[in-house]
Amino acid sequence: MDSQENILETGISEEIKQEQAVPEVVTEEAASPAEEAAEEQPERKVYETKKEVLDRVKEIAHGEVVPQKDEVDYLKTAFYKLHIAEREARLKEYIDGGGDPEQYQITPDEDEEVFKAEMGIIRERRQQLFREQEAEKEENLKKKLEIIEKIKAMVTSPEEANKTYQEFKALQQEWREIKAVPAEKANELWRNYQLYVEQFYDLLKLNSEAREYDFKKNLELKTKLCEAAEKLAEEDDVISAFHQLQKLHQEYREIGPVSKDLREEIWTRFKNASTIINKRHQQHFEGIRAREEENLQKKTELCEKVEAIAAEENKGSGDWERRTKEIIELQAQWKTIGFAPQKMNVKIFERFRAACDDFFGRKAEYFKTLKDTFKENAEKKRALIEKAKALQDSTDWKSTGDKLINLQKEWKTIGMVPKKLGDQLWEEFLGACNKFFEARNAATAGTRGEEQANLEKKRDVIAHLKVIAEEAGDNIQEKVQELVAEYQAIGHVPFREKDKLYEEYHAVLDKLYKDLNISVAKKRLNNFKQNLKQVAERGENALDNERARLFRQYEAMKQEIQTYENNLGFLSVSSKKGNSLIDEMNRKVQKLKDDMNLVREKIKAIDAENREKES
Repeated sequence: MDSQENILETGISEEIKQEQAVPEVVTEEAASPAEEAAEEQPERKVYETKKEVLDRVKEIAHGEVVPQKDEVDYLKTAFYKLHIAEREARLKEYIDGGGDPEQYQITPDEDEEVFKAEMGIIRERRQQLFREQEAEKEENLKKKLEIIEKIKAMVTSPEEANKTYQEFKALQQEWREIKAVPAEKANELWRNYQLYVEQFYDLLKLNSEAREYDFKKNLELKTKLCEAAEKLAEEDDVISAFHQLQKLHQEYREIGPVSKDLREEIWTRFKNASTIINKRHQQHFEGIRAREEENLQKKTELCEKVEAIAAEENKGSGDWERRTKEIIELQAQWKTIGFAPQKMNVKIFERFRAACDDFFGRKAEYFKTLKDTFKENAEKKRALIEKAKALQDSTDWKSTGDKLINLQKEWKTIGMVPKKLGDQLWEEFLGACNKFFEARNAATAGTRGEEQANLEKKRDVIAHLKVIAEEAGDNIQEKVQELVAEYQAIGHVPFREKDKLYEEYHAVLDKLYKDLNISVAKKRLNNFKQNLKQVAERGENALDNERARLFRQYEAMKQEIQTYENNLGFLSVSSKKGNSLIDEMNRKVQKLKDDMNLVREKIKAIDAENREKES
């Protein structure tokens, strides 16, 4: 380390001294480093009246923010400037009114007395803070002097230097951990410390490789600090960059020396990088006020949104939870917004918090009333558990299985209970159900082979039906009826295959019936037409009577179709059983429509016969 590195105590900026003199006080919504730094800027508020000055003085005297000397001096100057101006104005008014200047008496000013009292409080606060800081600095000075004396003793015993090397390194670490000392002692203290440190290194009887290794290691560390300082020029957060720079300076000071031929070069590089950061730090605050006003606008908008949400009516837990998420999102947005102007920062935060507190307070009251509901639901579920336990040992597989399934459906209709209790009740209920169904599965395991055999038989019947559907020939209807009877006589199949088999069976059957109906209908219509002449020979009104009979039959079929279709509208397809019933009814409706079409064609044939007779 050389003389230029010693400048670090005072050469960075005036801000370092101020940070050493006044401890930083940060609260969540009260002050920020940006605001404190902004207060250090030369631009000041222009006070128009003594009341404005007094208000600010009282705020400082009784607030939590550490009083800043430059602002206190400025307030004092502003107050007495206004005070003297008022006094001179009163004197001028007195003289202009014909008064004798020699007889004029200055009247006591109550504002001045209040100002002095508040300034006394501020002065006492600053003195107390100063005394505490000075006491701490004196203690630090004492500790560092003791370290210097210890290193000095090592220097005076060169033959012990190698043995005390680790002790020397420990003293260096202790020195780094001790903070500020009295400013008037700092430079001298540092020079003495550095003097004996360098003397110790000169006296060290380590081999040349070890000494060069220390120099090399220190150079690497200082080079990394230079790179870090240069990198800070790219840091978007100027305040953060400035404070990081201070830490880098502290680290730089505590690193041991480098070789003499590189000391000037490495120090110049570090100093140049520091100058860039310091300039950016000074220029940064020009835009602070505009950003703070923008932040105030954003926070005002968030307040309005939270207030609007809090004013909405919540009809159930879903509404409360949905709007809770919305407010939490707004709170997350709030945290991303920086500080508002100092005079509005606390007020806007209190407005936002009040709206949130109102919402969450009413939410807590709402959910408090749910306790009775939860209790009632828990009792209902316990009652179902008792019913399930009463059935769990039954061997009436079909009836008991249906009852337990109904209990499970009823369970789903019961409202919520607290999660931990709900899980416990569900496990107890499910355990009783599982006990029965496991026993049923074990008891009916022997029927599975029979069901599998039935499945193969029904598939064989379906295969024969498919063959018939593809071929033409006589007696198809009789063959189909025989296969249908055979299919229906076969017993149960595995439950998992039931629906698939059902669909496959009825698909081929529907095709066969459709083809058979068309063929039969044509044959019946031809036979009917051939017999019309015989019907006409029975009498003059025979055809009309037959037509009237067919028309009544047609209307009856039409009414029956309408009844079926109305009933279909009320059926639910939520279950597979319901779906099968609907398919069956649709087949009946289609057959009725086919029969109705045949009747209509017969009526048309009678009408054609009548027209032929008339012609």
